[in-house]
Amino acid sequence: MITSSFKQELYAFLARHNVATLAYADGQGPGACAVWYAVGEDLALYFLSSPATRHGAALESGGEVAFTVQKDEQDWRAIQGIQGRGLCAPVTEAERRKAWSIYSGRFPFVLRQFPDLQMALTRTALWMVTPGWLRLIDNTRGFGHKQEIELAVRR
Repeated sequence: MITSSFKQELYAFLARHNVATLAYADGQGPGACAVWYAVGEDLALYFLSSPATRHGAALESGGEVAFTVQKDEQDWRAIQGIQGRGLCAPVTEAERRKAWSIYSGRFPFVLRQFPDLQMALTRTALWMVTPGWLRLIDNTRGFGHKQEIELAVRR
């Protein structure tokens, strides 16, 4: 049985980390990229990336993705991470204010006036991954410990 405390645990884990590996597919086949993300209370992940990248072109009209977030750890008994699947698309105008607040709250340096950063931001879009399924892996609770949750996905 999944409880709101499990969702809080997922949120806390995602909030403690910065980088997600995002997997997608396009006409060239499967691809993956690392993105710095911020997490919303609804467990959506927000990241910045250029629509001109391979993953940006593949996901510009929305698409299915898989992703992982994990703690850097070499000891297999302490492996912790999250695996997920969901939909990824650029943030809509209706979601933009909330999404930007979440992202800039996590990474306040994007609000500072660094000329090279400001130039780079003009070539990026704000993206959102809406997870439909999440799995928490935590070997500190026993080898192979997993908990999963299905979430409603907005299309």
